[in-house]
Amino acid sequence: MFYDLQPLWLTFQLALIVTIILFVLGIPLAYWISFSKSRFKYIVETLVSMPLVLPPTVIGFYLLVAFSPQHFLGHFLETFLGVRVVFSFTGLVIGSVLFSLPFMVNPIKAAMQNFSYALMEASYCLGKSPSQTLHRVILPNIKPALLTGIVMAFAHTIGEFGVVLMIGGNIPGETRVASIAIYNEVEALNYDTAGVYALMLVVISFCILLAFYYLNRKTVKVF
Repeated sequence: MFYDLQPLWLTFQLALIVTIILFVLGIPLAYWISFSKSRFKYIVETLVSMPLVLPPTVIGFYLLVAFSPQHFLGHFLETFLGVRVVFSFTGLVIGSVLFSLPFMVNPIKAAMQNFSYALMEASYCLGKSPSQTLHRVILPNIKPALLTGIVMAFAHTIGEFGVVLMIGGNIPGETRVASIAIYNEVEALNYDTAGVYALMLVVISFCILLAFYYLNRKTVKVF
């Protein structure tokens, strides 16, 4: 029996790229939400957490409409920049970043909000800037939260279905990730093949979470 491993490879490519982007964006966003005095930060915080309560198909639908070549944004990107978002790997990345954003931001935000303000004040009194305090004082002391965000974002991206199907479609070698491959095999009544794909994801997800809890326990003991 032949098993196409391309969907699995594509899934891990997507998860890795999305996790890196979310890590870069998530830290400053979590910092701003945690310490900003802006009255608008609660709106931003609400928007970040919206994917937790919205069906994935809702997010996928609005992304599909927004980036469609028939609408302004999609038409502009494709005509002037040569970037096609709908039914492309780029679309998968954008959709996954938006959908997995709270899984990166919320753990880091919670750790920052519970961080000792006295340590921050001490850093400021020693002449450190907010940026230096973030990188040299806060981040080294919230490593478990950083690890949680990384693992949760990566694992959540691996299991996405609704968003990636809506914005990316089902193009072999380009947008057909593992969850969509499983759906295809079930529709075709190829339960054996679907079972193999599903088992691979179960084993891989289990190993990722097992490593996370082990490393997180070690990190907590150190700090």
